[in-house]
Amino acid sequence: MASVRQLRRRIRSVENTAKITNAMSMIAASKMRRAQEAAVRGRPYADLMRGLLANLAAQPHDEEELHPLLRRREVNSLALVVITPDRGLTGGLNSNVNRAAARFLLDHGGDESVIAVGRKGRDFMVRSGRNVRAVFTDLGDRPSLMDVTPIAHLVVEDYGEERVDAVYVAYAEFVSTTVQRVVVEPLLPVVPAELRTQDAVGYIYEPESHTVLSGLLPRFVEMQLYHQVLEAAASEQSARMVAMRNATDNANEMVEDLTLLMNKVRQNAITSELLDIVGGAAAVQAK
Repeated sequence: MASVRQLRRRIRSVENTAKITNAMSMIAASKMRRAQEAAVRGRPYADLMRGLLANLAAQPHDEEELHPLLRRREVNSLALVVITPDRGLTGGLNSNVNRAAARFLLDHGGDESVIAVGRKGRDFMVRSGRNVRAVFTDLGDRPSLMDVTPIAHLVVEDYGEERVDAVYVAYAEFVSTTVQRVVVEPLLPVVPAELRTQDAVGYIYEPESHTVLSGLLPRFVEMQLYHQVLEAAASEQSARMVAMRNATDNANEMVEDLTLLMNKVRQNAITSELLDIVGGAAAVQAK
């Protein structure tokens, strides 16, 4: 059994750990509020833009005038954008996103490439032997649209030049402070909406449709990726806050258990010393 000195030293070490995890929890909580607000504010715009492009893709088009990003092809090769944090201490968030991405790639089973956004996804894909085409890190706690623009340009170029036949995104969608849902969803080509017969009326474009869609579709890809990065950032801070709070609670419980054990050891030591004294006194009296 450990001595009182060893237990006291261990209690002091656990208390210091609890102070660190508590500070990290408070920092994550302050960052979480900003990240949540950014993700929630961006949802209406992202949803409306997705609906608009889905509606446009479902309308009657001349095949020759169809924009390259709207053309659907047989999927022989795909690109997967994996959005993960750069750092750990987020509970099971990183492993959940990486596991979902790996499962998706295994189910596809064809030619695939990975665009890693975040160090944790990059490290996992490199260890797994995947074809990591590009890596983007250090987007920060408050990513901007300019941070996402290079990713969108790469995705648009790969799909437009038919290097890949589909583009998917794996990320953690923010649901609540304690719930982050891992999502793997298509980005390109744009999935057409299911229109009723009376809704399939077609559009008159001014200027021509190719010019309009050439400006709108790359913007759509940028905004969708930006919104997904914001969702991932909010999920990261939420998961880190919860994980650090749980770590602080566990450390405090450990301190209580160790304190109780130290008191028992001290009591046993005092009792043993008293017995030695009483035994020694009795031996002296017997002489």
